[in-house]
Amino acid sequence: MTDGYGIPLGRVLAGANRHDSPLLAPTLDRLDDLGPLPGDITVHLDAGYDSDKTRALLDERGLLGRIARKGEKAPIQASQRWHVERTHTWQNAFHRLARCYERRATVIDAFFDLTDTIITVRSLIRRAWATHRWDGRPNRRP
Repeated sequence: MTDGYGIPLGRVLAGANRHDSPLLAPTLDRLDDLGPLPGDITVHLDAGYDSDKTRALLDERGLLGRIARKGEKAPIQASQRWHVERTHTWQNAFHRLARCYERRATVIDAFFDLTDTIITVRSLIRRAWATHRWDGRPNRRP
């Protein structure tokens, strides 16, 4: 789960051979750990989540869902989904996670926490570089 800029907010670890849709409820449970949230959260999901069960789950939690339809071309919300895919790519750039042979979930969680911290700091620096301008600010990093 990421925010609109691709900053990791939470995750649920599971094997690569598991379907994503049963992991939606535990992933959304991670929202409770973030504290008070804005009232207009939109959850962007791909066509793998296109089911009445998913819509009911989002409705009972009071979340707005934008779900791609099975068999149709991805609508505009695919551009929003891109932030999640980009974050996954950034996580896979840490090769220790791409091919993880660790058995203990606490160790895997620690690696992901470290990775997410690095991704968050890099993203905040990148955004601050573009948004916080002042006279005499260097144009490039030394």
